[in-house]
Parts: sequence; structure tokens; C-alpha cells
Amino acid sequence: MRKLYLLFLALPFFSNAQTNPVLSAGNITHVQIEKQQISFKTENAQGQIVVYSPNMLRVRLDKKELGRDFSYAVIAQPQTCNANIAQSEESITITTDSLRAIINKKPFSVAFYTLDGKVINEDERGLQNSWVGDEVTAYKHMQNGERFVGLGEKTGNLDRRGEGYTNWNTDAFGYATNRDPIYSTIPFYIGIHSGLNYGIFLDNTFQSDFNFGASNDRFSSFGAQGGELNYYFIYHKQLKDIIGTYTQLTGRMKMPPLWSLGYQQNRYSYYPDTEVMRIAQTLREKKIPADGITLDIHYMDKYKLFTWDKERFGNPQDMNKKLQDMGFKTTVIVDPGIKVEKGYEAWEEGVAKDLFIKYPDGTNYTGQVWPGWCNFPDFTNEKARAWWREKVKFFANTGVSGIWNDMNEISTWGQKMPSNILFNYDGALASNKQAHNVYGSLMARSSFEGMVKATNKRPFILTRAAYAGLQRYTAIWTGDNRSEDDHMLLGVRLLTSLGLSGVSFTGMDIGGFTGNPSVGLYAKWIQLGAFNPYFRNHTAVNTKSSEPWAYGEEVTEISRNYVSLRYKLLPYLYASFYTSVSSGLPVARSLAIDNTFDDKIYDTQFQNQFLFGDAFLVAPFESTKGFGNIYFPKGNWYNLYTGEKQAGNSEKIVRLSLQKMPVYVKESSIVPMQSLIQSTAEKPSDTLSIHIYKGNLNHTFVYYEDDGESYDYEKGAFYKRAISYDATNRKIVFSAVEGNYASKFKNLKLVFHGFDAQDKIKTAQDLQDDFASFLTPISKFDPQGSANAVEGYKVKSVVISNNAKQFEIKY
Repeated sequence: MRKLYLLFLALPFFSNAQTNPVLSAGNITHVQIEKQQISFKTENAQGQIVVYSPNMLRVRLDKKELGRDFSYAVIAQPQTCNANIAQSEESITITTDSLRAIINKKPFSVAFYTLDGKVINEDERGLQNSWVGDEVTAYKHMQNGERFVGLGEKTGNLDRRGEGYTNWNTDAFGYATNRDPIYSTIPFYIGIHSGLNYGIFLDNTFQSDFNFGASNDRFSSFGAQGGELNYYFIYHKQLKDIIGTYTQLTGRMKMPPLWSLGYQQNRYSYYPDTEVMRIAQTLREKKIPADGITLDIHYMDKYKLFTWDKERFGNPQDMNKKLQDMGFKTTVIVDPGIKVEKGYEAWEEGVAKDLFIKYPDGTNYTGQVWPGWCNFPDFTNEKARAWWREKVKFFANTGVSGIWNDMNEISTWGQKMPSNILFNYDGALASNKQAHNVYGSLMARSSFEGMVKATNKRPFILTRAAYAGLQRYTAIWTGDNRSEDDHMLLGVRLLTSLGLSGVSFTGMDIGGFTGNPSVGLYAKWIQLGAFNPYFRNHTAVNTKSSEPWAYGEEVTEISRNYVSLRYKLLPYLYASFYTSVSSGLPVARSLAIDNTFDDKIYDTQFQNQFLFGDAFLVAPFESTKGFGNIYFPKGNWYNLYTGEKQAGNSEKIVRLSLQKMPVYVKESSIVPMQSLIQSTAEKPSDTLSIHIYKGNLNHTFVYYEDDGESYDYEKGAFYKRAISYDATNRKIVFSAVEGNYASKFKNLKLVFHGFDAQDKIKTAQDLQDDFASFLTPISKFDPQGSANAVEGYKVKSVVISNNAKQFEIKY
């Protein structure tokens, strides 16, 4: 026995001997340097490192010769920049204006440093990069105290340290709060340690796996079940700039249609057409502002795509016209499954044009979903995408304004699509293993392009499944959540994680999709929904009605209050979306973006707090709690409802109320608001209120308008002006207007919060005493009196003409 043990010790366990199932890249044997690109060979692999920009390097590695350079996510090309590449016998050094990378040759490994020599990120020595079969993994040394955030739509905590995740788009009906994976794949995360932060994007559409110290205390890792190791390393001093560079790489969203930012009333399902009209009429009668009604699968004839059920919806064009006259836009659900049925036009066309995904023997893959047995368009094939673009005219022609792409993981009954299904993959045949994660994005892309072509307007596109880069085409919601408090709070983390991952237009099913929320939970959730980028109420079939009035008079009034606040804030929200378009910063922002190295924001009791745009701190709590502990990051904060000021870097226990959600406004904020409207089809008054909160911080808010429906803004048809709070010089500066679009507001009402008598605000007109109140008092619902007291506080205001020239106000 002792001889066998000694023999085992003598084996080359860490070598790439044939007995070792783990294949490492090995030593570099050949190097070729050309401008900003390094090509190299190792003992067991071939690779390439490209300086993409001063702040970003790309690393590619494969066991075989590198394949075609193709991506569904990346749209940016490498920038020409200053990159000094030097080589010695032991290593290659890349130095840009922002970072330094050292590629060790024996064995191949990469380490990234700041220019003054601090380690940002480095391969784990002894493990580096390796393969187990076709699975390739990069192992990174886990730095002391390192945190990890992002990775898209992932459950769990804000700080992902100690957890592992898989990317495989999955129909996760009623998922648990720790379920992984769920619907979408964004293999991009941000590492944080030692006052430094960096981003890594693994652009590989195979199933990918990320380990942030799960079951080990040595490394973090990322890898994929097939394909290349192909990742982009991004370094900036500020986390927000990492998001900015990532969204330059993968693209940024276009301006959404204004109506899609209003309240959307959904259900699985509203039918027949008389029920749809009843819901619309009730919203108007109860003065709950709304812009959209969404139809689920019951609008179709036996759930067949590109059809209307003639009994339930006898004249959909007429119905949609009536809805539009009332200020509503219609969104309809579409699933990728095309029913196998002779005489059904869509299926016949798909067969005749050879558009469906296939088995290796050439027969169409058939899976079962709502209509029965279905074939599925191959959205990785331009021919199928072009067909879909033409088919969605069907919806535009019947007055539909939004397309909701569902079941596009692909979801089929049984949830186990065979691996041997073949996809075109834009000319490079791929199996389901490679194409699965990108299918949903390409379906949404095709819907987007088809609706733009059909309407020549901005469409609203929503998807459930997607891959990195989805923000270019579609909004996303968090799928079939549950009517439970922990799901409401998980939803916040899903939205802010998506925001950290480059996706701004996000939402969740308000009230929960499965189950029935309590009165308290629904009230808290619709308050929270008013601060979601996409504000959608939705519930499942065979649940109780989940319209605001279904929960009683008090919740109806609470809902009206917060939906109305949302509509007053539309100028602020629309401008915040413009920030996403121009910089990549999300609307729902994790506190990690501005407070990256503040340990408190990662505390699980505070991780559900978030910023709505750059001004509002929103602090949601479980509906069952009477008190809540809020953490205020650096700076000063104003209670939205009372104007009370709270110093930052502090905690405060507050009494919670059914009728209000804790919301605070950051000092030096600029918040434009309009008069109340019932839909975006209605014009607000001609006066835009600009709320200015006194502070010690310099801050700039970019106000933005356009027509809200076309792409003319890309040709200069916009109205934009920077409003800067200059705390250093005690003045507020309104820059000259840019663009050739006329503002809808003739006057500006400047409202000053937190200023006192010592602040001598200098304006052309005298300041007036005013009263700031953002909610309507809730009725008492008893014989004693009609309503609670008005909550608000005294402010000063002045109305001036909306002059296009630069002007400033000193204080």
C-alpha cells in the first residue's frame, strides 16, 4: 500500500499529462505584436489581447485557432489610443493612459494594475485559465475584502461575495427568492476592493458560470460550457464610468415612447373587449392616471400568433381606436411558438420559407406550449428575423403600440429542449447550447425593428428572456414573481442589479404575479411601483382582481396618490431616461454607484434602498413592519413629504405607514415636475415647476424634452438645457437651450426648498410664499370629518418666463 501511495505522489498531477482531466493554457511559446494587438500561442492554446480603449482590454483564449470574431452583444470597435507594449523573456507589459497589464509567459496569466502599481485584478496563480472538456474557466485571485455586484437579473444579495451563479435562460414560474438561474443572461459584473473597482464582461452565449468565492476561499471565477474564453476588462476610478464604458461596448437604449413611462394596467387576462373597455373606463372614472392596457394570450384565436379571437374581440381595430381616444395604448403578448397546423398562415409560411429551428436530420424541432405543438422561428437567422419584422405589421395595422415578448427562453412544457437542436447563428451553425441564451434578445430585436418599420414611431418592446446588449431594443421585467413581501424587496435588487449591468428600462409585476397580496402588501407595492422605470400592474389567471380599487377605498386613494405623483414627475423621469441614453446610467440606481466604498450600503438591512434617478432615495420595507431603519449615505437629505432635513452617514429608525413610502431628496437636487394629467395624451399646464433643494454639493441636472414618439430627436428635434446647482459660488445656472424643439412649457415656476431668510435669492420678480405638498390627504373613512390633514411645508417660489437664453439665480 505504501508503494502505491508513493507512486501517486510521483505522478505529474499539476501537469497537462494525459491523465489530468484539467487542461491549462501552459507557457507562452510564440508572440506577435501588431499596434494595439498581441497574438500568442501557448503549449495548449491560442490567444489574443487587444487594447480596446485606454480603459478596456479584451482577452481571447481557445484550445484551437481562434474562430470568427462575432458577437450579438458587442457593437463597439477598438479605439485608436496610446498603448505602449513592451516584451521581455518573462512577460509582456501593456501600458495605456489609464492602466497597466502584465502578461506572464510561464505560465500564461494576466494581471491588471493601476498606473501607480496597485493590483486591480489578477489571475489566481496555479490555476489561471483552464479547460475541463469543453468547459473553459478563468480563475481570478480574490482580493482582500473584495465585493462583487451586478451580473444582471440575479437573485440574492447586492454583494454577491460567497455565491455562485449560472446563466441559462429559464422559465422560472413563481421562482423562490434564491432561485438561480431565472430568465435572462448578462455575464457582466463589477468587482470592488481596496478603493478600486473594475468590470468584467464574458461575451460567450453558452451556459456560463460565475463563482464569487462559493465553496472556496481562494478565487473568483467565470467560465462557459463551450466556446472561447472571451472577456473584456474595464477599469475606471468611478463605478458609474465602468457602466458607461460597458454600455458603449454593448450599446445604449434609445429614448422610449413617453406613454410607456406611464402606468400600465395588465392582467392574465383581460377579455373580452367589453372587459378591456370596463377597465379603461374605471381607471378614468376613478382618476387613476394610466397610459396602457396589456392583453395576454386570451386575445388570440386558440393562442395562435398573429390572430385575434373573433368572439372575444370582434373588432380589435375599433377597440384600440376607442382606447386611443381615451388616452390608452395597447400592448399585446407574443410568444415564439408557431402552432403546427395546416392552413394556419404563419406556420405555412414558416415551413415554405424554411424559417424554423431544426434537428440535425433537417426536420423542424417541435415543442409544446400554449397553442399545442409548435415550431419556432430561428431568430439567429436573418431570413427569419426579416419574416418576423413583416409579420408584426399585423399588430400595428390593428392599432397595437407595444409588443410583449414572452416565453422566449425558449419555454416549452417540460423545460428541456434538446441540445442537438440547430440554429443558423448568422451563418455559423450552432447547437441549442450556444444559441439558447441569445434567442430571447433576437426575438425582441426583431419585434423592435418590425414595429419601427411598420409605424415609423418608437414602439414599446418588452421581453422576459434576453442576453447582454438587450437595452438597445427592449425593456425587461422580472417575470413570474410571487405576491410576497420578500419578492417585492427582491424585485428592487433585481432592478438595481440590471441597472448595474447596463439595463435601465426595467420593471416587475406590481402586486406579484402568483398568489394574492394582502391589502397592506399591495399598497406598499404600488407605492414602490411609482418609482420603477417600468410601472406595470399584473397578476395571474385564477387570482383575485388586482386593480387598485379591488383592495378597498383606502388603497384606491393611496394608489391614486402615488400614480399621480408618478405623472407629476414625468418631466424628471423622462430626463432621467435621457441620461440613460446618453451615459448608460440607469434610472433605478443601486446605492453602490455613488457610494461604492461605503460598507453600510451592502448591509442586508439597507440593500433594498435605491435611488430613483439622481435625486430620490427610496426606502421600501415589508408591509408587515411598523418601523424601519434607514441608512442615509453621505450628504444631506430632505424628507419628500415634510421637508425635514437629515444628515448623511447616519441611520434613522422611522415609523412606517400604510399610506406612505419613505422617500427622501438629495441636497442640491433639481427636480422638474408638471401639473397632474390622466395620461400622456393630455397636455399639462404651460408651467413647469423646478424644485431646487438647497445643498452643499455642486450638481448638474440635464433637463430634456422631445416629441415623445418619433426619432426626430436624433436629428436635433429636442429641447435640452443643463441646470447647475453651484454650491461653491452660491448660484443656480440655467444654461442656454440646445436643440430646435419648442418646449411645451411657457413658464418656469422655481420652488426653493430648504432655503431660509438668510439666503437672499435674487430673481427679477419677488419671491412668493408657497406650500409644498406632494400627496393628497387620505379620507378618514368614518363619520368624523372627511380627510386627514394636508401634509407639507412652507417654501418660496417665483414664476418666470421659460427663456431660451442662459440665466442664473444667486442666493
